[in-house]
Amino acid sequence: MAVKKGTEYATIDATLVTVQTYEVDADEIIFDTANQVQVSVATETQDRVPLIVKGRLIAQKPGETTVTGNDITLTDNVMNYELVKILQGGTIKYDKADPTKIIGYSAPAVGTKEKGKRFILRIYSAIYDEGGIVTGYEKTTYYNCEGEPIALNVEDGTFRAPEYTIHSMPTNGETPLDIDIVSELPAVG
Repeated sequence: MAVKKGTEYATIDATLVTVQTYEVDADEIIFDTANQVQVSVATETQDRVPLIVKGRLIAQKPGETTVTGNDITLTDNVMNYELVKILQGGTIKYDKADPTKIIGYSAPAVGTKEKGKRFILRIYSAIYDEGGIVTGYEKTTYYNCEGEPIALNVEDGTFRAPEYTIHSMPTNGETPLDIDIVSELPAVG
């Protein structure tokens, strides 16, 4: 058996975040203003079962932890209404004179069953070498994501940094995450 060094990548920054719904021909929406992504693994645990007779451990069935997905908190530095609509539903308001200009947003009405759409979340982090040169990107993909309704906080003298809570719940046979090393970021079309 040989001893060898593993492959190492030095990654930094939330360089780019993208969201793409599962709809046919859905656009991949790019967010280059996100500055923090926190991920915690969602699990369900079955306790171990010991067999103890008169104070002596005879046998035990080990506990088991099953990964059920990931809970993700995305912090952005600007408000993005397209993302909010994907996360919680609602309606984006457009200017009648310029139908590409967003002039507002309305959340789903209270008492309705409207909610956001399922989507794929991709997070890119830059890979640097010893000379400080970006040599590629680590792309982490989370499947079957669903957002929670958002809360908007406001503070004097501070730009709003919305936090979006996302739950990735892969379906049967789907991985909780994929990591790929890519040479470049997706181009904005």
